[in-house]
Amino acid sequence: MLHIIKKQSGEAFTIKKGQYLKVIDPNGEQVSDMVLFNADDIREKISSGKSLDFEETLLLTKGHKLWSNRSNVMASIIEDTNGRNDFLLAPCSPETFEIMYKHEGYHPSCFENLYTNLAKYDISPDDIPTAFNIFMNVKFASDGKIEVCPPTSKSGDYVIFKAEMNLIVGLTACSAEDSNNGSFKPIHFEVLNQLN
Repeated sequence: MLHIIKKQSGEAFTIKKGQYLKVIDPNGEQVSDMVLFNADDIREKISSGKSLDFEETLLLTKGHKLWSNRSNVMASIIEDTNGRNDFLLAPCSPETFEIMYKHEGYHPSCFENLYTNLAKYDISPDDIPTAFNIFMNVKFASDGKIEVCPPTSKSGDYVIFKAEMNLIVGLTACSAEDSNNGSFKPIHFEVLNQLN
């Protein structure tokens, strides 16, 4: 069944070990922040540092694995039709828009959309780790300077993850202007028992 995450919002749900999660960019140029927790022990969660370390690359795509803070594989990337994702930058938060965008007043954020949806699993704001930013295009120069560029994803691009343990998943349709080339769009996802 196809699920729709409306623009600038999020969802949280569980998937079982061996199931597949397909995250789809229906319109193109839309980032989706994803966090993972061990459904049997929420203290175990996705780790950017462990994943980049063990996979020996900053650009995780098909064939790579997402690791936990306990050095266990949480998910494997089975397919990635776009091939550009980010695992460096934290979910956008109210402070992101105050500090980087000089925005005054309320602004939806991935951080809020993650922790409010994950609250039903007793996951608090302080538990939210650096997200795996699906379709996000972060470039880095030789001097270390980083730049958020428009996503390269086209309409219909998708990433398929295989759950390597029982997982709680938090997923967003990102709310940061720069991450999505200035516009906000939905994200679609499916939970599959098998791949065709």
